[in-house]
Amino acid sequence: MAPRLLEQVQPLLAGRLVSGDALYCQKTLCRQLRAAGAHYLFAVKDNQPSLHEDVVLLFTEPPLGEVFVTAQTVTKHGGRLERRQVRASACLAAYLQEAGWPDAGLVLEVASCVSWPCHPTRPVRHERRYFVSSLPATTSPAIVLHRVRVHWHIENRLHWPRDVTLGEDASQVRSGRAPQALAAVRNAVLGLLHGHQVANAAAAIRTCAWSPPTLLFRLLGIASP
Repeated sequence: MAPRLLEQVQPLLAGRLVSGDALYCQKTLCRQLRAAGAHYLFAVKDNQPSLHEDVVLLFTEPPLGEVFVTAQTVTKHGGRLERRQVRASACLAAYLQEAGWPDAGLVLEVASCVSWPCHPTRPVRHERRYFVSSLPATTSPAIVLHRVRVHWHIENRLHWPRDVTLGEDASQVRSGRAPQALAAVRNAVLGLLHGHQVANAAAAIRTCAWSPPTLLFRLLGIASP
């Protein structure tokens, strides 16, 4: 589906950066993007075992003299402290291009640490993610880290609320046009909540369920009876 969608928007791709999770980390898709003049930034996981092994090995056992370029951010939200650091390297560029990854310029490791200073008993969460990109080797790591964060902002504000909060993944509705109709309803609900600057969709839905219909009417922009 992704290749067909990219064909439809090909005139708009030139000069843009297309990001995606590991599902889209495919050589053919990367070639299609580069042919359209776009750069790619894709997560690397076990669905590309050789690529994943090579990238992980680079960051866990770097060659002698290799110096990574780095950037980091620290953010606070609701008592949660998040530290993120990106390490970037272009030393695999020639090797990856020879292996069929078009114009591969950078590989990245993004390490995150989430802690709760106000709740010291809560476990600290550590995570490492890996990426491959056609961005030039001279690209600032701070810019790359920002792009990674923007991608996951989309994931957190759209895909997670649809899949989990609104139950799309658990839905048993699969026949006829019902799945498409329900998807449209879910999109409408999320659009309505985002339009009212609602940050937590799950909490808003619970509030509407527990409260008199006056709140729901207000969200819909109509007067209550």
